[in-house]
Amino acid sequence: MQEIRLNGITLALDEKEESLGEKAARALGAAASDMISWSVVKKALDARRSKPPRFVYTLHISLKDNILLPDKLPEGLQRSKWDGEPDDHRPACGKEPASEVGAKPESPSWSSRAVTGRKASKGKRPPVIVIGSGPAGLFAAYRLSFDAVPVILLERGRPIEQRAADVRLFWEQGILCPESNVLFGEGGAGTFSDGKLTSRSKNPDAGRVKKVLVEMGAPEAVLTDAKPHIGTDRLRRVILRLRQKLIEMGCEVRFENRVTDFVVRGDKIAAVVVNDRQEIETDRVILAVGQSADDTYRILHERGVIMEPKPFAMGLRAEHPQDLINSIQYGRWAGHPQLHPAEYFVTAAVQELNRSVYTFCMCPGGQVIGCSAFPGRVITNGMSNAARSGAYANSAVVVNVRTDDFARAKDPLSGLAFRDIWEKKAFEAGGGRYGAPAQKLTEFVEGKFSGSVGNTSFLPGVRAARLSGVLPDFVADALREGLRRIHKKMPGFISGEAHLIGVETRTSSPVRIRRGRDGQSENIRGLYPCGEGSGYAGGIISSALDGLKAAENLAASPCGHP
Repeated sequence: MQEIRLNGITLALDEKEESLGEKAARALGAAASDMISWSVVKKALDARRSKPPRFVYTLHISLKDNILLPDKLPEGLQRSKWDGEPDDHRPACGKEPASEVGAKPESPSWSSRAVTGRKASKGKRPPVIVIGSGPAGLFAAYRLSFDAVPVILLERGRPIEQRAADVRLFWEQGILCPESNVLFGEGGAGTFSDGKLTSRSKNPDAGRVKKVLVEMGAPEAVLTDAKPHIGTDRLRRVILRLRQKLIEMGCEVRFENRVTDFVVRGDKIAAVVVNDRQEIETDRVILAVGQSADDTYRILHERGVIMEPKPFAMGLRAEHPQDLINSIQYGRWAGHPQLHPAEYFVTAAVQELNRSVYTFCMCPGGQVIGCSAFPGRVITNGMSNAARSGAYANSAVVVNVRTDDFARAKDPLSGLAFRDIWEKKAFEAGGGRYGAPAQKLTEFVEGKFSGSVGNTSFLPGVRAARLSGVLPDFVADALREGLRRIHKKMPGFISGEAHLIGVETRTSSPVRIRRGRDGQSENIRGLYPCGEGSGYAGGIISSALDGLKAAENLAASPCGHP
C-alpha cells in the first residue's frame, strides 16, 4: 500500500464531498477501485471576490502498491508522501476502513514522551500546583494527570455553571462579580469568545489538543477545518467535561482559590498562599494565570520574579451587519446556503505614523460583550456561538503599542497602568454603569460627532461618545487612517450601518515573565510561567501548547520527578 497527501482538490458550492474520491482518482490517473481509502485532512474556503467561491481540500489517500502515479498533476494540485501525522486529521467521509466509520477520536497518547510514567508515586513529595484554569492551565494539568502526577489545580473564579450565571447578571443588570466574570473563572477568558482553534504552530501536539477537545464534545470538524471554531455555547460544555476528566485522572480542582502570595526560600518556590489564609506547600508551580491577573503580577514583582514590559495592541471593536460583511466578502454569491457567515482579516501599514493597524479576533454572527473584571473599568471583546447565526459581525481593530509608549524605568508593570487609564476613561464615557462608549464608524473616521448611535449587540449597553477621548492620540490617529485603507481593501467597510465600540485593550499581555530554556523563571526555581498571561502565547491552541510544554519542562527538570 502506498500513502500520499494530495493538496488542492476543489469542490464548487453545489458539489458533494462524496465526489472527492472520484476527483482525486482522476487527478492521479487511477480508477476509484485503485483506492483503498481516502480521508479529509483539511478543508478551506477560497472566497476571493474575483471568482466563484469554492472549497479546497487536502486528502490522505491510500492506494494499491501497483498503481503508477503520474509525474505531473493537473494545475493547482500538489502531491507529497504521507508523513504519518495521524493527529492532524480524522477521516471525514469517503472510503474508510469499516472500523473507523463513525468512531470517536481516541484519547491522545503522549506515552512516547511520558512525564513520569503511569506508576508514579503519589506520596513522596508535595503535589504540583497549577494556577489558573484557562487553556494553558487545563492542558498542563491534563498532561501531568495523564501520567499520574499529583496535581492541585487552583482557580480564583467559580465553576462554569455559576460563572455563566454571574456573567449573565452583569450583562443584563450591570452587577459585577470581581472574581467571577468574563475574564475570571473556569476556562479562562476564552470561554466567552468564539472558541477559535486556529494556530500557526506546526507542533504535532496541536492535533492532540484538538483531539482532547473533540473527546470532550467539540465538533469533529475542528480536526479538518482550516479555520476551526467551537463557539462559546458549546465551549462551556467542553470545559465542564474536561474538568470531569481531570478529576477522573486524579487531579484535585479547587475553585474560588485565589493565590494571594508566593513563598520563596532562597531562589526556590516553597509554597503558595490561597485566599490570604491557607498555605499549600509545593516546590513546583505552573503559573497560568492569564493576562488580566494584575494583582498576581504585582505579588510576583514584590517577590522578585524577573519580568519585563512587552508590546501589545489596543483599539476598538468594529461591528457591522453580518449581511453587509457577507456581501463585501462573497459578492453576488452572498446568501448561498453552503457559505457560512463571512469572516475577514485585514492589515494596514500606516508608515507616516510608524504604526500597524489590523483586525483581530473576528466573530461572525456574534456580539460585542462587556468584559469588565474590575470596578470602574470597561473592557470589550467579541463572542459568537457555534452556529454564528447572529445578525452582526464584529472584530477588534487595533494598533500596535510599543514599550516606549508606556514603559517607565525599572517598572515592568507599567503596561498594566497604561491600559488601566483607557479602561477607566471608557467607563466614564460609557455612563458609569458598565455601558460602553460607542460611535458611528463614519463619524469617527471623519472626526464628527452627532451624539447618537444606532442599534448594536453590546451588552450591557452603549452610550454615544467621542471615541478619540478614550484612546491615546497615536492610536486614534492610526485607526482613522487604517480604517480608510481597510475600506479600500474591503469596499463598504466604512458604512453608515457600522459602529465602533470601546475599548479593546486585552489583545495580549503587556508583561512578560522571563523564563529560561528549561521553562522555569529566570531566577525562581520551580516556577514555570506559561500561557498568554506570562507573555508566551495568544489564543486557545497556542496557550494549550505552552501549558503542555510547561508540564514537560517540569518533568524534564532534575527536580521534576517524585
